[in-house]
Amino acid sequence: MLRCLICLSAAALLAACTTAQPDYCSVTLRDNLQASMSTVEAKLASGCEYSFNSYFNSLLSIAEENPSKDNKMLFSDHLMRVNEMGVISRRQAEGLYNRYFNVKFVSLQGDYNTCSQTCPVRAQVMSDMQAELHDKELGLMRASADAASFYRADTLLKETDLVLEATCRACSAGTAQ
Repeated sequence: MLRCLICLSAAALLAACTTAQPDYCSVTLRDNLQASMSTVEAKLASGCEYSFNSYFNSLLSIAEENPSKDNKMLFSDHLMRVNEMGVISRRQAEGLYNRYFNVKFVSLQGDYNTCSQTCPVRAQVMSDMQAELHDKELGLMRASADAASFYRADTLLKETDLVLEATCRACSAGTAQ
């Protein structure tokens, strides 16, 4: 009997030691995008910087459920505040905003020689741009109700593909001679 009591006590102590503590950075965000952004910013300010990406994705989901043209400005302001807090750099803030809410493609930026640097990896560049267009669909069309801007981005992607194809063909013809 004493042996059973000791075993039960030990098991209870082990269970108490292994009980998972709630994650302080875990949050349940609601339908109000502005209120959710305030909650996220408070968590980020109190040591939860490592949760930024999951918070950002949750905010995008809330915006998708509550589309509004105002959401673009809300995200812009949120990203700038998070930058001012030192959680992300200005470049990261601009990159995220442009990836989701701007018709320009961040995956095709840079100063480089198209023939020597882009043509050899053209398929990867187009794949990256296609993935970014998917993010723009979420940010522009589904979260911000801005179909016109999304379709401009889609057209820009198609035009870029045509220009790169023609440019790379010309590059190949120039090196073949």
